[in-house]
Amino acid sequence: MRLKPHPLRSGRSAKFTVKSLPSDAVVYQRTDEFSELTVPTALRNRHSTKAGVWARICVLEGRLRYRIHCEEPEEHILSPDSSGVVEPEVLHAVEPLGRVRFFVEFLRRGEA
Repeated sequence: MRLKPHPLRSGRSAKFTVKSLPSDAVVYQRTDEFSELTVPTALRNRHSTKAGVWARICVLEGRLRYRIHCEEPEEHILSPDSSGVVEPEVLHAVEPLGRVRFFVEFLRRGEA
């Protein structure tokens, strides 16, 4: 399935909003920091989190394209001002847009 680009403004698509985390979600793991040179291939390709696991993509510098591969594909441009939320078991991928630094936090409900 080919993604159609959406008009972008303020770091997110005009048609869709970035997902939100459950109010009781807590971070239980964090990746190392990645750059445009060190982004693992697995993150650049379609992948998903496990059941019951959310992720928050936190951009420290630059911009990152975040694609959500679902029935109605979405595309967001993440920046230090706009993080991305990954819902459990939803296919997604990221693509650096030039120089970038980011990390990913993994969350689940009600556990510390």
